[in-house]
Amino acid sequence: MLAYTAPTSVEEAVRALAGASGTAKVLSGGTDLLVQLRSGRLKADLIVDTKRIPGLAGIRQEGGGFVVGAATSGAEIGEHEGLGEAWPGIVEAANLIGSTQIQGRATLAGNLCNASPAADSVPALIAARATCVIAGSNGRREVPVEAIATGPGRTSLRPDEFIVEFRLPKRPARSADAYLRFIPRTEMDIAVVGAGVNLAVDPAGVCTEARLVLGAVAPTAVIVSAAEAALVGRKLDETALGALDKAARAACKPIDDKRGTIAYRVKVAGVLARRAATIAYKRAGERR
Repeated sequence: MLAYTAPTSVEEAVRALAGASGTAKVLSGGTDLLVQLRSGRLKADLIVDTKRIPGLAGIRQEGGGFVVGAATSGAEIGEHEGLGEAWPGIVEAANLIGSTQIQGRATLAGNLCNASPAADSVPALIAARATCVIAGSNGRREVPVEAIATGPGRTSLRPDEFIVEFRLPKRPARSADAYLRFIPRTEMDIAVVGAGVNLAVDPAGVCTEARLVLGAVAPTAVIVSAAEAALVGRKLDETALGALDKAARAACKPIDDKRGTIAYRVKVAGVLARRAATIAYKRAGERR
């Protein structure tokens, strides 16, 4: 029989996970977990609901950056003016997770820990160099978001661990991000490709920092290391965009499936990289 518990502290949640007989799953929003349980795709012996833990839902500024609680809904993220101003790409990505109804429940932690290669929020978070704080029996640890998903449906979290919060760094002057995805339908579908870009420019419009992360083109989100060489030291002209396009395509290791072929995904990755970089570049140039 499936058991359920709703702890009211992080410590209580860790004890529940550590003491579980069989498979325990953390319920952050439940928009993936509940569907998988009902369909029989996933089996669990214990559900640990973290939404009642004080402090796990909410957004606050700290050290010039932002802290987003793991149980914060997409709706809350979309309505937070300060976060949207500093990190519009992350808000764009979070707002693409499901319908308006889903937004009232879906969370960044659930989207990340579901470990889908096509998760929308993950490329944007990685592009922003976000970290997550993890609680477990051995205390807390902080790791980059890209260290969590290890493959489709798999994470690096131990059975007694769960994500408590996400940390976004202080936004430098003249820097901005953007996220775009391509889907087969106009709404509520899974990404064929997603692209998150975060960059900074100097007063002359020359890129001083650049980071491109692609989703749905490999088993986990891909940090395109060649994007920095393509953009840094240049203005975002056609030469730079061409180099970025080429770097994005070269980094892809996609599969053929019903949403797109390998060749199609590779081409779309280059196109989205260009478009997302153009949006981020324009936003960065407007900041002071």
